[in-house]
Amino acid sequence: MKVDFWQLSRDPVETVVALIAQRVLGEGERLLVVSKNAEQRELISRALWKAGPESFLANGEADAPGAVKQPILLSAETGAANTASHVIFADGEYRDPTGFARAFLLFDEETVQAARDTWKSLDQGDGLERAFFRQDGGKWVKVA
Repeated sequence: MKVDFWQLSRDPVETVVALIAQRVLGEGERLLVVSKNAEQRELISRALWKAGPESFLANGEADAPGAVKQPILLSAETGAANTASHVIFADGEYRDPTGFARAFLLFDEETVQAARDTWKSLDQGDGLERAFFRQDGGKWVKVA
């Protein structure tokens, strides 16, 4: 399993979620976006619908009718009715990503210490591959 840590500095969380979502769906995979904050999930949903000039990224709340058919689900919990293989923790809180092939932890200045603690706690994880990304002049760069 892969766990990617993305440090937000310039772009808001909804912009970064849309960027990652485009890549995940481009690989033919499904995605779950987790945030306890309902307002944040709404902002993310709007950003996904407006992701590109020629396309949009269809999404819905996990408890809505038809959730199983959605390529991207938004939820406060880690259960993926859409059988997502990738999960984004958009609110900066890491959860157990068992059952997912790849997890993305998005964090900012408010949640940086929790992200550091999580990075350290995963140090001994068997079969776990970690990566750390941050923005450099707007471009995302892998630094660890």
